[in-house]
Amino acid sequence: MKAKLQSRREAFFEELSGRLLVCDGAMGTVLYNPGIPFTASFDELNLTMPDLVRSIHQEYLEAGAELIETNTFGANRIRLGPHNLENRVRDVNLAGVSLARDVCKDNAWVLGSVGPLGKPLEPVGRISLEEARECFSEQISALVEGGVDFVLLETFNDLREITQALLAAKELGDVPVMAQMTFTEDLKTLMGDKPKEVVQELRKLGAVMVGANCSVGPVGIFEVMEVIASLKETDGAYLSAMPNAGIPRMVGGRYMYLSSPEYTAEYALRLAKLGINVIGGCCGTTPVHIKMIAEKVAKIKPYRRAKRGSAIKWVEDVKPEPDTEKPSSFIERMGTDFLVSVEIDPPRGVDPSRLVDGAIFLKGRGVEAINVADSPLATARMSSLVLGHLIRQATDVELILHLSCRDKNILALQAELMGAHALGIRSILAVTGDPPKLGDHPNATGVFDVDSIGLLKMITRLNEGVDMTGRILKKPTHFHPGAGCNPVEIDMERELDRLHKKIEAGAKYVFTQPLYEISILEKFMHMVDDLKVPFFVGILPLRNAKHAEFLHNEIPEMFIPEKIRERMRKAGENGPDEGVKIAQEFLLEAKDMVRGAYLMPPFNKFEMAADVIKVLN
Repeated sequence: MKAKLQSRREAFFEELSGRLLVCDGAMGTVLYNPGIPFTASFDELNLTMPDLVRSIHQEYLEAGAELIETNTFGANRIRLGPHNLENRVRDVNLAGVSLARDVCKDNAWVLGSVGPLGKPLEPVGRISLEEARECFSEQISALVEGGVDFVLLETFNDLREITQALLAAKELGDVPVMAQMTFTEDLKTLMGDKPKEVVQELRKLGAVMVGANCSVGPVGIFEVMEVIASLKETDGAYLSAMPNAGIPRMVGGRYMYLSSPEYTAEYALRLAKLGINVIGGCCGTTPVHIKMIAEKVAKIKPYRRAKRGSAIKWVEDVKPEPDTEKPSSFIERMGTDFLVSVEIDPPRGVDPSRLVDGAIFLKGRGVEAINVADSPLATARMSSLVLGHLIRQATDVELILHLSCRDKNILALQAELMGAHALGIRSILAVTGDPPKLGDHPNATGVFDVDSIGLLKMITRLNEGVDMTGRILKKPTHFHPGAGCNPVEIDMERELDRLHKKIEAGAKYVFTQPLYEISILEKFMHMVDDLKVPFFVGILPLRNAKHAEFLHNEIPEMFIPEKIRERMRKAGENGPDEGVKIAQEFLLEAKDMVRGAYLMPPFNKFEMAADVIKVLN
């Protein structure tokens, strides 16, 4: 088999020396047309609907495609995980190769399709470079075992990620790799990499062919390939281009790509005149598109590459304006004075008036900051940003906005941060968020593109004047980010490790979960003595014995000592008064160990918080 593969590969490059070759088009688009939803795992269909996948390969072959991609774009353990297929990576990929090979036989070459993992890598995401390489190695090894002629890395927008995929392929031996990245309208990847940087890295790591796919359509691909083809770094390199059929639109309840086959084929001809060696299609293209491309370019001999030194001129990156914003009084005093913040939960309905009044009341009782929670315990509530803005309109109290990673992808998180900054909110508490299954909508989907550590890194980048795509912002943000921690976490080694990472990621202060025993706080503060950031101890006044038992037994990672629960049982109807007294006693003992108190009055009972802090006067 190895000798036959080598022979096919040699034949491929021999063909490229004499003419341009045509690749196939989209798999997902053609699968979507008969009604398979985008939420399904297209890769799983290799196992469950093999005849459908095989028939699509056959359509592309009959349309004139000479390179057929396996239906394995998302067949890595990360993307297969939500479909409970993370342990079937090998099966899905082997089946994908088998289906393509059944159709191609010796009449076309089989490309093992490998796409990105679908989750961001460190430092923003939680996937390390080592884990990424391991995931790619697992998939690529199955494709190689199945007998692909080449591995095709496609639709990557992070140069670091495609680098890990290339390294994984190199470790597996001599499998040839074609590598394609996707670019934005400003001719950079989403992470800000320019074509020259991309080509240099991909060539250095041994990619036999480099190019672009997906992106914004035929025009966008043509413009970026015009730059790539003119680079001296592409001398002696084979180039590929596989554009989308334009940008999708929702038509009649279905997504449609509006670039016609004729239009796409016209740009294929223009690409051919740049000296591109392999041309195919990506999202939105169908066998009809490929047929028209093949008719336009299949017999074309390689054009001489464009003269090096393109007329393209890059706009110089704009340097962000210097940071001249003065921090708020609360931020200036943090770490020197003992400060008090009180948490307010947004309403479940649309009337925030009582909560706004509560913030005004608390400010009048000496509270320096209001924490606005972001749907704690995964319960559906009003937007924390909206409530925070309303509070800021009513009073000049410092607003600490909680921002959860549960409900928003990276795009929405950045949008929320930009909105908060425009509204004058500077203090952000980054929280991972409770999973939906804990709340009142257990069937809702948690996003978790990043966790709190990734969110802190995102905020730090914005403060440096760079957004998540690597674009330079005209003005940097001026956020003062904070983090949470749990001194009664069962796995304290992990909790401390994450806390250190949160500080490294940019957290300027830390709020703890509620505590009730001073010895626990003493032990914890000793463990974090090396962290030179202000700590605010969490204090949640208890309402009654039932409340205490519920928190202790049903809320994850909450611990209320038996002696405290016994005091609440004995208090009977005087539970609220006893809860305030317990909180006051704890606050007086704790205030010399920390730089602030973080009160969480139950059920938004603001009077209880005001009563607790009376002992500080």
